[in-house]
Amino acid sequence: MSTTPKPCILQIGRLPLPALEAELAARYSVTSLADQADPVAFLAARGAEFNAVVTTASIGLTGEVIAALPHLQVISSFGVGFDALDVDAAKARGVQVGYTPGVLNDCVADMAFALMLDVSRGIAASDRFVRRSEWPQGRFALGSRVSGKRLGIVGMGRIGQAVAERAIGFRMEVGYHNRRPAPDAALPYFESLVALARWADYLVLTVAGGPATRHMVDRPVLDALGPEGFLINVARGSVVDEAALIDALAERRIAGAGLDVFEEEPRVPAALIALDNVVLTPHTASATHETRRAMADLVLENLESFFATGAVRVPVPGT
Repeated sequence: MSTTPKPCILQIGRLPLPALEAELAARYSVTSLADQADPVAFLAARGAEFNAVVTTASIGLTGEVIAALPHLQVISSFGVGFDALDVDAAKARGVQVGYTPGVLNDCVADMAFALMLDVSRGIAASDRFVRRSEWPQGRFALGSRVSGKRLGIVGMGRIGQAVAERAIGFRMEVGYHNRRPAPDAALPYFESLVALARWADYLVLTVAGGPATRHMVDRPVLDALGPEGFLINVARGSVVDEAALIDALAERRIAGAGLDVFEEEPRVPAALIALDNVVLTPHTASATHETRRAMADLVLENLESFFATGAVRVPVPGT
């Protein structure tokens, strides 16, 4: 009686959900690259053993590692972004690439509004105010109202649309900027990001990362947003010129910012941490039990679909 060997999977780094690591190990022969004392030497010696890779959007996969895996057929990535993944190298090799969009839209959009409310009303700051026993000595500073304001969305994809849906309940006027008008978005479209920033009270970033969007929010955009405007970033840290943002916050050329992502995660500049008009969270927009479980399920489904049919269930566009 013959048995079919389990596919060999190379796990690039730690996964955000331990249960997913256990489920992968139960179904496949999994080796963690992060556990190897010398990853380069390991790949040189054993790279030919692996026909699949599991990674995350934040860790990605370099062209060098792809080149060291001559029998690679499929990549399953935990996350919606793929700017850290060398998609061109995978495509050139005919490697299928699956990812996990859609299932995290609601939680990321919720976080955008949580940051918007926090930086506007000083929720985290007022919590610290109470805990420091400062309330008996004086009143907490006034905040800014969110309801009825103008919301500019940069990137009208699935997450941008979810943000726009939530804005209805806050009676906000919504406009957006994209590379081109979104066919399903019956909202004002701004061809210029500067024009959108000038119009908006809140500029929410939900655009994809990568070279095409690097530092698209720069000093001219921040100056257009102005001293009463707020920047909210639940996209990628690379989208914002972080040095320009620090200057704009420190000089009060914008009112404030809510940031879930940073240019050099997990390192956050001390100058940013020192500011009192910015709310900082550690890239946790999709970090809920429900969403992480749904993302894990899709990582598994992409692998299962590939090994059963030769195609992942949800491919990265263009692969």
